[in-house]
Amino acid sequence: MDTQVKDSNIKIVGSPAGIEGPGFMATSIDKVVGLARKNSIWPLPFATSCCGIEFMATMAAHYDLGRFGAERLSFSPRQADLLMVMGTIAKKMAPILKQVYLQMAEPRWVLSMGACASSGGIFDTYSVLQGIDRIIPVDVYVPGCPPRPEQVIDGILKIQDLIQNESIRRRESPQYKAMLAEYGIE
Repeated sequence: MDTQVKDSNIKIVGSPAGIEGPGFMATSIDKVVGLARKNSIWPLPFATSCCGIEFMATMAAHYDLGRFGAERLSFSPRQADLLMVMGTIAKKMAPILKQVYLQMAEPRWVLSMGACASSGGIFDTYSVLQGIDRIIPVDVYVPGCPPRPEQVIDGILKIQDLIQNESIRRRESPQYKAMLAEYGIE
């Protein structure tokens, strides 16, 4: 569907699959909503340590995460749809992280960035949560200690693919509700 511009490295993204004609296009609502959601992510950074510094580098001019539709950072869970957890999460912080997740409106996605958020990292101690997937569902894991900005961008692209291809009815499915019930979320 992507086309290459002649004598350039620029790719132009084509329209969603559907019936096209002069002045109209017909496609499914899932594809239109997926395309709109994919290109307007509002991330909420939950940064506690060095992964937060790498995220700052990703947002800076050299990497510019805004190119991928995530320009506007939201520091209010009620206005965010992507929770980016970066760094070590202590067990005392776990209820706060879960509360932030629950305050986000549906649909919401979670990106776990770095070894500490994904698995506790080098901190195999009683006070560190050994992966945020013990308290909230995670959609994409970005490995590394800390991950490079290119890895963060790759994680955002994976989230975008997930968002674009997700059915607008998935959140109402019995499988999704059962998964949330495993985390004690209704």
